Formats: sequence, C-alpha cells, structure tokens
Amino acid sequence: MNILITNTTIIPMTAAGYTLCGDIGISGGKIVFIGERDGSFVADKIIDGSNHLTMPALVNAHTHLAMVLMRNYKDDLPTLQEWLSEIFPIEDKLSAEDVYTACRLAVAESIQSGVTTVCDMYFHPSTTIQAIIEGGIRANLGLTLFGDGEASRQRIGERAAIMQAGAAHPSGRITLSAAPHAIYTCTSETYQMAHQWAKENDAILHTHLSETRQEVEECIAEHGVTPLIYLQRIGALDDVKCVFAHGVHLSDEEVSLLSSLDASVVHNPSSNLKLDCGIAPIASYKARGVSVALGTDGASSNNNLNMFEEMHVAALLGRLGGRVSPYEVLSMATIDGARALSLDDRIGTLEVGKEADLIMVNLKQPHLTPHNDLFSALVYSAQASDVSTVLCQGKILMENRILTGYDVDSLLEDTEARWASVLSR
Repeated sequence: MNILITNTTIIPMTAAGYTLCGDIGISGGKIVFIGERDGSFVADKIIDGSNHLTMPALVNAHTHLAMVLMRNYKDDLPTLQEWLSEIFPIEDKLSAEDVYTACRLAVAESIQSGVTTVCDMYFHPSTTIQAIIEGGIRANLGLTLFGDGEASRQRIGERAAIMQAGAAHPSGRITLSAAPHAIYTCTSETYQMAHQWAKENDAILHTHLSETRQEVEECIAEHGVTPLIYLQRIGALDDVKCVFAHGVHLSDEEVSLLSSLDASVVHNPSSNLKLDCGIAPIASYKARGVSVALGTDGASSNNNLNMFEEMHVAALLGRLGGRVSPYEVLSMATIDGARALSLDDRIGTLEVGKEADLIMVNLKQPHLTPHNDLFSALVYSAQASDVSTVLCQGKILMENRILTGYDVDSLLEDTEARWASVLSR
C-alpha cells in the first residue's frame, strides 16, 4: 500500500537540530521521499500530518517482554538480588501460554508508546516469536541461557531451531542474539557456548553486565578481575557484536575496552533507580567513545515499557556529572538503538530507502506548547500518550491512538486470568 503523510513536521534524526516540514511517501514498506512530494506518487491512503511531528519509531534495546505479568509485584525489595530471589521462582512456573499472553500485552503497550523494535531476553521463544509476528513489530530475540554447560547444551538443543525458524520469517522482523543471563547465573562454559552460537548464527551476544556493585565485587573475589575483563579473558567477546545491559559500574579499564569493541551499553535508568543499582554515567561513557542505547528493562522492575518516560529520566540523570543533550537522548532511543542491534541500515532514521518505521506525535497539547525546541519537547515534555500513529515496515499498527491489531479489553482480561493462574500454581 502507498501511504502519504502530508504537511508534517519531520525530525529525521540524521543530524543534530535538523528538522523540516513537508510530506513523506511510503511504498512497499519503505520511504520513497521526504520533504517535497513526488508528483507522480499515487497514494492509497493519506494521513494528515498537521499539528504532528513525525520521527523514527523508538528502539527498546533491552527488555523482558513477558515480565509484564509481574508488573507491580514485589516492588519494595531493597536490592536486585533480593528482588530476583522472589522473581525467579515465579518465572519457573511460567508456561509457553503464559508467555504468549504476556508478550501480546507487552507488544500492544510498546506500540502505544511509539516502540516498534525491542531486544528481548526471556524464555519460551516459540510463543514470543508468535506474539511478535502477530503484533507487527520487530524484535531481536535472545536464546536465553542460565547455569552450566550441560544446562546450556540442553537449552540450545531445545530452542536453537525455533530461533532460527523465527529469523527466517519472510517479514525479516526477527533477528537473534545469544543471551547468557549474567556472570552470576552462568558459568564460563555457558558464555563460551553462547559466543560460539552467536558467531555461527551471525547473532549478537546480549547479556546483563555490571548492574550492581555486588556483582562487580563478587566477580573480583572469584576471578580476580571485573566482569567485562573476565568475559574478555574467557574469549566470550571475540569477533561478535555485543549488547551489554546496564553497565552501571564499569572501571576505567572496562570503558576503554568497550570503546574498542563492536558493542553498546544499554542504559536502563528507571530500573536501575528502582532496584537501587546506581546511575550509569552515560555522559562520561559517550565522551569516551562508548555507544549507548536505551531500554526499559522488564515491566516488573520499571514498571512499564514507556520509552518516552525512559528518555525523560535518562536526560535528567545525564546532567549529573556531565551533560547529555536532548538530541543525544533521542539518538539513544532511535538510531543508536538500531545500531546496537545491527539494524541501522534499515531503521533508526527517516531516509529515502529505509524501511518505514515511524511515529507521529500530536503536538497540539498544553504540555508541549509553545514549541520552542522540538528536541527538548520530545525528551522533557512529551508523553507516550502523545503518540497518535505508529507504522512498522509501512504497516499502520496504530492510528489516532487506536491499535489496528488488538482488542485491548480482551488483552487485559486474558492477562489478568493468566496471572491469577500463575499465582495459584
């Protein structure tokens, strides 16, 4: 379908401070013109962009979609470790059907907050893939590993073919990562197996890293080095692209190493604050050449999948001990996230030839007026509810705040029923 967006303010995210006004043409799921309309273009559908800003859709570079089931559950625990001690037993009870129901809700929530790409680490990949494909968004999905080599061999045997089938889906919306959970839940052999699987499958290595001081101190006590240096020494980082979630407590040596790797740190500020993990000094990281993307983490430790809220918190915290501009924060949520997932040639900016993953933000709001600086407005003032229309690969997933693929009331009822079932087991 040919779609024409008319008379809109455009932030293409191709250069700091750059905006333009005009039209956007979409054909075959790709952007065919921006700004001045191609007179030969025949639209099947016209979307009026008046009073709207059009920009790239957001990339949630680290999350656990199905954890929406544990939203607002065990929220007052003081540390990550104590929180995990309550969450892991619940996760052991989850079925594939639980994960499917939860992922459908999470995909709907993501779309409503302008997100069309997620990097997910969780269990039951077959139903996660099903929810992603049905929902119309993109995902980098992790082959999630815990424990020792024997447990990892079993999980790879059970899940690898499912993951590869998902990546072969004709939409091209599924990519893969090897996702060992963390150094405190996975042995060196598991990391080495994950690394090998990533290399063999042209996949990313996605793991939690240096989220708490306790994790760092225990790694030093056990291995004599900090977590990233440990992963380097066991060969887990060689010749693979890496996504490191959190990176709150990195040493100078680790930051220098990161800047030399094909790697990104994913900043999860709300989750890190809620679990008292600390504040990642992202201004310092960026100044030293480290690529930084943005994520929500799971909705159990956030407690939502709202990337506009995450941008706001990241911008505020980024002013502590440095400065991160609104444009830089928007980049973290768009092109930097796409780059972290090796999707920057397809999405993350609005350019001719790229796939049409974009959102329209309603500017006619009291809290956005006046529009002195649109970049500041998006980061400091905008709400997820200001997103009116969302497209992924040129397909409309939400228009005028109405989701095109979901009955929201049914999603809510199904999720409540699933959670009640989990608690009864």
